[in-house]
Amino acid sequence: MKRISHFLCVLVVLLLGVSCKKYLDVAPDNTGTLEYAFRNRNEAENYLFTCYATLQQFADATTNAGFTTSSEIIYPNNLTKHPIDETGFNLLRGTQNSNNPGLNYWDGENSGKAIFRSIRRCNTMLENIDKPVDLSFGEKKRWIAEVKFLKAYYHFYLARLYGPIPLIKTNLDITASTDEIKVKRAPIDSTFNYIVQLLDEAAPDLPPVIDNQAQELGRITKTIALSVKAEVLMTAASPLFNGNPDFVSTKNKDGQPLFSATYDPAKWVRAAAACKEAIEVCEANGLKLYSFIPPASITVLPDSLRTVLTLQNAVTEKWDLNSELIWALNPTFGWQGYATPRLTQKGVVNIFSNPSTFAVPLSTQELFYSDKGVPINEDKTFDYAGRYSIKTGDEASRFYIAKNYSTVKEHFNREPRFYASLGFDGGIWYGNGKLNLTDMYHVEARGIESFAGPKDINTLNITGYWPKKLAHYQSVYDDGFQTIQYHLPLIRLAGLYLLYAEALNEVNGPSAEAYTYIDKVRTRAGLPGVVAAWTDYSKNPGKVGTKDGLRQIIHQERRLELVFEGQAGWDLRRWKELQSVLSLPMQGWNVYESDAANYYQPHTIFTAIFGLRNYLWPIKDNSLIVNGNLVQNPYW
Repeated sequence: MKRISHFLCVLVVLLLGVSCKKYLDVAPDNTGTLEYAFRNRNEAENYLFTCYATLQQFADATTNAGFTTSSEIIYPNNLTKHPIDETGFNLLRGTQNSNNPGLNYWDGENSGKAIFRSIRRCNTMLENIDKPVDLSFGEKKRWIAEVKFLKAYYHFYLARLYGPIPLIKTNLDITASTDEIKVKRAPIDSTFNYIVQLLDEAAPDLPPVIDNQAQELGRITKTIALSVKAEVLMTAASPLFNGNPDFVSTKNKDGQPLFSATYDPAKWVRAAAACKEAIEVCEANGLKLYSFIPPASITVLPDSLRTVLTLQNAVTEKWDLNSELIWALNPTFGWQGYATPRLTQKGVVNIFSNPSTFAVPLSTQELFYSDKGVPINEDKTFDYAGRYSIKTGDEASRFYIAKNYSTVKEHFNREPRFYASLGFDGGIWYGNGKLNLTDMYHVEARGIESFAGPKDINTLNITGYWPKKLAHYQSVYDDGFQTIQYHLPLIRLAGLYLLYAEALNEVNGPSAEAYTYIDKVRTRAGLPGVVAAWTDYSKNPGKVGTKDGLRQIIHQERRLELVFEGQAGWDLRRWKELQSVLSLPMQGWNVYESDAANYYQPHTIFTAIFGLRNYLWPIKDNSLIVNGNLVQNPYW
């Protein structure tokens, strides 16, 4: 029988809004309600779960700015039917505004994005935790630590979007004056310091890992808290918030600067120490890079496909079996059918479960390395100029590309993460019910109307690439229907390794230790070490030995290792690189063409609209009117 934890069940009830305990949704200043909510341990535990509730809503990838605005995946905006919330994807098309901001987490009371309300609930929990007389001392300490973590993370989520935010350290009293209610924004350094303070207070009283996974998987641990602390300090140290000249004129109405005008290298030192501590605690508690172990149903598996499945399953493996998964959210990833191509005519029957509309642009495809472990435009052995010519699948590439199938030349001789992450015309799609090496599916994307009907824009992948990494290899959308559920990672050990390498490089430049942590990730991905790869194959072999060069390498390494996991959108923002990335048009192939020569012509789908102001979200105009002490973000 499939085990579903008590914790998850309570969260589902809360998220669906079917609880009979209506008091959980009323304002915390209702004294009678609060006395009931904390009258005993069981009622207090229910209130603890309300503090977790907003966190679980972050699992919706379509409302995650790190997922929708990264340029890794684009979504058609001309559908006659709209099965998903397209707001986040459309932000790249210039729809963001201050009158009605898209993905409004500042005051989204009616959209499930009310983060400040969630912070208020956390404060209420902390202020009333002493009331249940039957709550043990040990549980009380743990619950306090969990709520402090949640409070910190909610502040962090807002800070990544808006920069300086009001710090809601305690709930206001019911007798608070109008002036007290009109809180102002705290400077960005104060914001990050407060978040770290809460995480430092929480970590010692959290369990290192969850022992009783059947009952408690999804609750916060020490490894999670320390890993989030590393991410917070890396964000604080990065160019967006560390002496960013674009924001220096932003001040509160009393003249208080909200951003520091001075770059502080000590922030990187602090971030490096936090990354190292998180790694040491994770490894001490048994976390390690994931490696695929074939089930009994797979009797023969070549090394190439084993590596592909290792890289895929590092994301899609069950939480309790994934040795490198530090943190995920309880709701499972609900978009596998959007990431899966229609492999045969039978797949058309599953039009609602397999819409196939998450499209990967050419810019993301061409980001992946060659099989030599360097960018394809730097690899002196890769025919970059001739990459759009046509080549036929052969014996040597048969586990990546269908034999005798004509596809574009740049699909050959790429790194294993390319084949683990992308579905493409001619590409092998191992799984989907077929595990026999002599009878594997491959994608046929040309002339897509043959499967979907003439130019059926409700089922069209508009680029010809799918984010294969987001689909479990055992999920079936063709002959029958079976979805293998998984939890999209928020933090994996591989990502933490690359954060540490990034921080080390910013502190001291290239070093043996930085190379070591990069190579841990590259070795698992089937690539040579970073120094050897650049020395032997790059047109710019000295790049790996300079601070600026290694920074570029690490940034690309993170984008490749964590592609489609909702990380790149946040990374590109904190690096101040998203504007440059989005300066390239969003392109795909001519997907309606059946002939290879006509299909493989880059086709511009749209040009993204992104300026300096888009690095931070606008605060809704009406919120500035209601609270006269708030100031708008720069350039809005």
